[in-house]
Amino acid sequence: MLPSRGRLLDVVGLLTRLGLAAVWLISGGIKLADPGQTYLAVQAYDVLPGEFVGVVATLLPLVEVVLGLLLLAGAFTRWAAVASAVVLVMFIAGVAQSWARGLTIDCGCFGGGGQVEPGQTAYPEELARDLGFLALAAWLLVRPGTPLAVDRWFRRGRTGSGPETTERNDEKRKDASGRSGADGEEAASAGVGGQV
Repeated sequence: MLPSRGRLLDVVGLLTRLGLAAVWLISGGIKLADPGQTYLAVQAYDVLPGEFVGVVATLLPLVEVVLGLLLLAGAFTRWAAVASAVVLVMFIAGVAQSWARGLTIDCGCFGGGGQVEPGQTAYPEELARDLGFLALAAWLLVRPGTPLAVDRWFRRGRTGSGPETTERNDEKRKDASGRSGADGEEAASAGVGGQV
């Protein structure tokens, strides 16, 4: 028996969210573990004034880890996807400008980074990988609701679910005469227009 389309999309969404979370957690964790190398990687792009290199090298791994934790938990998934997309577009622009300017650097996306020998650059692979990660962020931007997510738990708490909540909601929809649903709407229109 094949799974329903909705269930399949849920599984794809869950794997997408957890995959992008893993990317950020691994990338940010490696950078946090070696701040000196992270500084060299940011500096190698040669786009920031010297006083901002340290700030970016310090904040970037923290942003990546926070995004990873949010996505892992499934909390604020759409906002985390937006922030992920913005960071990834900046990464893509950074790698593309380095390639266009003839710089010979390793992106430092997963540790390392900095100057490399001319034959050791991997710009096409780095751009393709980041575009793939951007596609994951785009999926979550369009379909942020995934299984095993804090977002779903909050949404259920806000809208309610289960038979007891349905009964409470039916009670709230009743009009003054005690009718609910379509019956109450028909009575209201009959009172206004005089016809049913």
